[in-house]
Amino acid sequence: MNRRWRPADLGAELRGLVPVWSRPAALRAVRATIVIPSLFALTFKVLHDPQMALFASFGGIGALVMTSFGGSWQDKAVAHLGLAVAGSVTLIIGTVASSPAWLAAIVTIPVGFLVYVAGSAGPNAASAVTATLLAFVLPVASAGGIATLPSRLAGWWLASAASTAAVLLLSPRPPGDRLRADAGALAVALAARLEGALRGAIGVGGQRDACEAAVRSAKKQLRDTFIATPYRPIGLAAADLGLASLVHLLEWCADHVIEATDGRLDLTVADSSDRTLLTMCARGLRDVASVLAGGQSGVDLRDIWSARLTSAEHLQRLSGESTSSSAADVAFHAQSVGIATGAALGDARIAARAATPADVAAERQRWQAGLPAAEASQAAGRPRLLKDLLQSARLVATDAPQRTVWFRNSARGAIALAAAVAVAKVTNVEHAFWVVLGTLSVLRTSAAATGTTALRALAGTIAGFVVGGALLVAIGTNPTALWIIYPCAVLVAAYTPGTAAFAVGQAAFTILVVVLFNLIVPAGWKVGLLRVEDVAIGCAVSLVVGFLFWPRGASGVVGDDLADAFRVGAGYLGDAVDWVLGDRERRPDRVVTAIASGAQLDDAIRGYLTEQGSKRLTKPDLWQLVMASTRLRLTAHSLASLPSRAAPHADDRRLHAELRQRAAELSHFYDAVATQIARPARRAAAPLPVEPPGGTSSDDTAPASAGEPDVLWVGLHLQSLAGHSAGISEPAERLALIRRRPWWR
Repeated sequence: MNRRWRPADLGAELRGLVPVWSRPAALRAVRATIVIPSLFALTFKVLHDPQMALFASFGGIGALVMTSFGGSWQDKAVAHLGLAVAGSVTLIIGTVASSPAWLAAIVTIPVGFLVYVAGSAGPNAASAVTATLLAFVLPVASAGGIATLPSRLAGWWLASAASTAAVLLLSPRPPGDRLRADAGALAVALAARLEGALRGAIGVGGQRDACEAAVRSAKKQLRDTFIATPYRPIGLAAADLGLASLVHLLEWCADHVIEATDGRLDLTVADSSDRTLLTMCARGLRDVASVLAGGQSGVDLRDIWSARLTSAEHLQRLSGESTSSSAADVAFHAQSVGIATGAALGDARIAARAATPADVAAERQRWQAGLPAAEASQAAGRPRLLKDLLQSARLVATDAPQRTVWFRNSARGAIALAAAVAVAKVTNVEHAFWVVLGTLSVLRTSAAATGTTALRALAGTIAGFVVGGALLVAIGTNPTALWIIYPCAVLVAAYTPGTAAFAVGQAAFTILVVVLFNLIVPAGWKVGLLRVEDVAIGCAVSLVVGFLFWPRGASGVVGDDLADAFRVGAGYLGDAVDWVLGDRERRPDRVVTAIASGAQLDDAIRGYLTEQGSKRLTKPDLWQLVMASTRLRLTAHSLASLPSRAAPHADDRRLHAELRQRAAELSHFYDAVATQIARPARRAAAPLPVEPPGGTSSDDTAPASAGEPDVLWVGLHLQSLAGHSAGISEPAERLALIRRRPWWR
């Protein structure tokens, strides 16, 4: 929500102008200071090739300052090699298509779009987008034809080789993936709590509270890490999708483990089938942590599936016993933890790349679609090439629709770059690529964020021009003095990104540009003035494109995807209840649609969290809505993944009708939430609060204890879902209000 400016905000803004200490930033600055001036000296003073010097310098800036690849040394080497190849391709295209102006503008659209879309492959690919586009916009907006191509490529390759060597030699030992480590920590904490409850070793009072606090702390740490990741930790690759799904599964699993071990149920006297399932779940959760850390897994997903079937069969055999309610309660939590553990273990293997796509497809048929073994084997028998093609088609289809964040951002970016190239060519400015760089620097996912960044970019560029101009007035264009200042300018420009305000980084980069171009062609302070003018043009282009194309940014996509997830989940829940009660002949087939809607929602959330601006929900509200959609889908899946029961007894018909009514009320509630947060119609009235169905106590939600245990088990699923539904009405109302506000506010 917007808030009024306070005097204390001035102090915060001023503190942001001072860079903070950062060891990674310091290493980045040291690498850049060693490599970039050295390359410039080699190409300009020794080889006497200005084109090679220019592209070597900007290639070093792209590889060492604009990118930050993560992972192991091998991952970084592969990422830098990919950047070198991709940059070479875009450099060649940019050089060939640089003239005439109309050709340069037209070619920029597909090149920019493809580069932006390629960034959806994962965090390293996303980090390389700006540097790859730099290799394109520099030649496409500069003078010089195909004759300059050998020099330009040589400069780019020199920068790529030197930058890769510097990163590999001057990088700390990889600390490991924080998100994977936190996911593993939560899995271990859940396993320990389950094992303690099964042994009766959790105890009571303070000891149980300490165990629960450990789980909740690990759960909160994983959530905070997932939300705070600057680049979304997922992409279109199977490993990245598996990691994103794993985070949500562990969150859901933690809720059920806490409820099953809070002392209300005595797991030490539970049926052996349920104890076996929970014991296997504890082993599976420990294997999740092991697989994420690079180890092996000793638990087969088929064993968890078989244990779930055995537990369900035991529940169906019980009838009219005094322990029916307790048995149903234990079985409910055992099944919920079992489905979460099996799915989490499968996703952990995917995230760790410990399973081939063919293996993953076969396993997922068992624990995700809930098919019996014979059906799973039949599905797994499809030709691998066909399965790979289907997987690729699904990935493309997921990211291709106009509504996805990556599609919108890619289209906006490509159009903005093409417009900047056209304006720069038509106006015939002296350094046309600065116009495009200005557009590239300030374009964000929403018009409001773009406007804020543009003002900061202009302020920083003007400040850099003033400082750089004053410096040149003081020392003139003396080459010796400029050579002394140049490494210092590189050091500051490489350190400030991420450690100081955006305007400070722009100022430092402007000073670097002023010094660099005066070394190539001495022109004094006028170079800085030209950069201010060109950056202003680029910022104006970004603002216009931001206003014309999806000015709301990712917030609108998040609302649409949340609405879809709730609608699909509501329909899936109704089908699942009918199936498990024996009122439906065919197994629910909405699981694929539900999983796809969840993946698309997560994609939108990652873009939304990285978007700057004031029109956003708080992170707790956003997480609550996302987890509500996940809980709805997984509850339906838990019901739909087990065999259907026989036709109901005469005594159970009333309970069946009651359960169907409660399921319908829940489905109607989530449908109403979807309608509330969906894209509002023009002149739509303010959204009305959506109340959860009935009460949330066990008396209001669970069926009577006289019914069959498996009927009680269905009621417990609905009870758990209804108990969590009460908390999403207020976040949904706030999101609906935000969606009805004008985008410029």
